[in-house]
Amino acid sequence: MTNRITVSLDDEAQVALDELVGQAEKPQSELVRQALVFYAANYDAATAEASPNLEAYHQMLSSGEHVLLDVDFLHCFLDYVEDETGTPDPDFLELADQVSRYHAREYEHRFETLGELLNWLSFCGFLTVRETHGDTYHVVFPTESVKWFMTRFVERSAAKLSFELELEEGVSKVLMTEVRSEG
Repeated sequence: MTNRITVSLDDEAQVALDELVGQAEKPQSELVRQALVFYAANYDAATAEASPNLEAYHQMLSSGEHVLLDVDFLHCFLDYVEDETGTPDPDFLELADQVSRYHAREYEHRFETLGELLNWLSFCGFLTVRETHGDTYHVVFPTESVKWFMTRFVERSAAKLSFELELEEGVSKVLMTEVRSEG
């Protein structure tokens, strides 16, 4: 059974429909039916405001400074720079530490707390953070390689922040505590 409706189109909608008819080479009725089904299936995304995460991802990617990277590639890179005993290549460490020093200068004016820094790195997908109590964070890593790499990065990139960092390492987790000096 087919239901008929009459729809009034404003200029913008009419231009869009005309362009779609030209591109898809389908009748208007078919395109309107497909558009309604698509809109219904994606209603939440179409009517919601962009999430803060989506906005941040857009800013990161559009600047050209960051790229999306499949986590398997990260594991490949880290495995490649480790020898058979798991010891990282010294040349790689020097370059990674150079990146960390650069980020330390950037983070000095960007983050006030360890929690802010860890939340940012969690957003980037390198680790998972759970606050345990006070200024101590339970940080979970997907692999041992990511753990040593990101722990080293956090230590070095937090160097210019207004607190000291204490670490207590477990097998795949690290307790990270923000320690502020008295006075």
